[in-house]
Amino acid sequence: MNTTVPTSVYAQRRARLAAQLGGNGIAIVPTAPERPRNRDSDFLYRHDSYFYYLTGFTEPNAWLVITGDGKSTLFCQPKDLEREIWDGYRLGPEAAVGALAVDGAFPVNELDAQMPRLLENRGTVWFPFAIHQGLEQRVAGWLNQVRARVRYGALCPEQQSDLCALLDEMRLVKDAHEQDVMRRAAAISARAHVRTMQACARMLREGRDVREFHLDAELMHEFRMGGSQYPAYSSIVAAGANACVLHYRADVAPVRAGELVLIDAGCELDGYASDITRTFPADGKFTGPQLALYDIVLASQEAAVAATRPGARFTDPHEAAVKVLAQGMLDVGLLDRAKVGSLEDVIEKRAYFPFYMHRTGHWLGMDVHDCGSYVEPGEVGQVSERKDPLSGEIIKNRPSRVLRPGMVLTIEPGIYVRPGDGVPEAFHNIGIRIEDDAIVTAQGCELITRGVPVRADEIEAVMRA
Repeated sequence: MNTTVPTSVYAQRRARLAAQLGGNGIAIVPTAPERPRNRDSDFLYRHDSYFYYLTGFTEPNAWLVITGDGKSTLFCQPKDLEREIWDGYRLGPEAAVGALAVDGAFPVNELDAQMPRLLENRGTVWFPFAIHQGLEQRVAGWLNQVRARVRYGALCPEQQSDLCALLDEMRLVKDAHEQDVMRRAAAISARAHVRTMQACARMLREGRDVREFHLDAELMHEFRMGGSQYPAYSSIVAAGANACVLHYRADVAPVRAGELVLIDAGCELDGYASDITRTFPADGKFTGPQLALYDIVLASQEAAVAATRPGARFTDPHEAAVKVLAQGMLDVGLLDRAKVGSLEDVIEKRAYFPFYMHRTGHWLGMDVHDCGSYVEPGEVGQVSERKDPLSGEIIKNRPSRVLRPGMVLTIEPGIYVRPGDGVPEAFHNIGIRIEDDAIVTAQGCELITRGVPVRADEIEAVMRA
């Protein structure tokens, strides 16, 4: 349980959700299950984000029920002193009411007995669709028990609705508390990146064998020393050509002087993720070709940052980044003007795609790829069609989300050069990505991850330290 946050924060969120359920609605929110790793060990437990958002409760095997009249009921593990010797402290239902500010609490083994009673005479039952395996079947079983009582005057909910639709909108705009946690997570992650850059250069200067997993260990050390519970995702530590693999994981590959290292890593703090990518020379000094591409990516990120402001569309930063990246590719010869044409032709035909194949950002919050629609809700019906120039697929376009203060997104352009016909050899196997986390503000955006340097000369300076 998160004891650093007032219970009123979670109570207010539950009240906001209850007001959207309708007076006769009911919502069911389970937390994540424990998952076995091997014969007698589970994976490190991590709660369900929706459940945590509404409770601040981190124990497994728990459920939350909210009704349209604003009442909330928790089902959690009962106190069991013998199990607590093995597995740790349990809050228990008796203490949960006061500790979590819920209206009632039951042992979780009473869930199947209580749920039909709670569902009876409700109009709509809300729960997260397609997230918890078997949840739909369990809800159906409870509803069947309600239907068995219709001869006694019981009414069964006639509608089932996806609770994610409501919670995604709530979670998309971060309140002051959430922004504060995310700033602290970003600061820890920034220190971890700086530590890892410096450790890499130092070990190479000392003539030591440096592997990707050594750098991964430096990240993890700083995450935990900073108070982070765990990484927000599996860290990407990619040396040399491995940086051209977008979802590469830290492995045993050697880290060599003269090559670049791409690290995409961030910690999770009190349920909230950070997400930083930096690309740096292993020995602390960029080569000419590396610097040429690095400066293009940095300029594209600066253009994307300038486009991240309230009233802009979510796609605006991406389009700003693509324009700079495409021009840079033409300028350094990654793209042959005689073959691809003008800058406008490159963008229209997506000729840049072999070297930049992902979007420039995503929502960030409790999940590293956080929930929230990328389409503006009031404009969903405005649909146009276009033919993708590369795949030939017909794509439906809808107006992109309008950015508003409190939304948090990543800004992460890149260039990835694999050897190929017509690709200048000087750029072969160079992969570069620069990623920062941005909170949309009233004036523009706040980059909360700049505790780690981003300009090439700043990176070289910190690696000499």
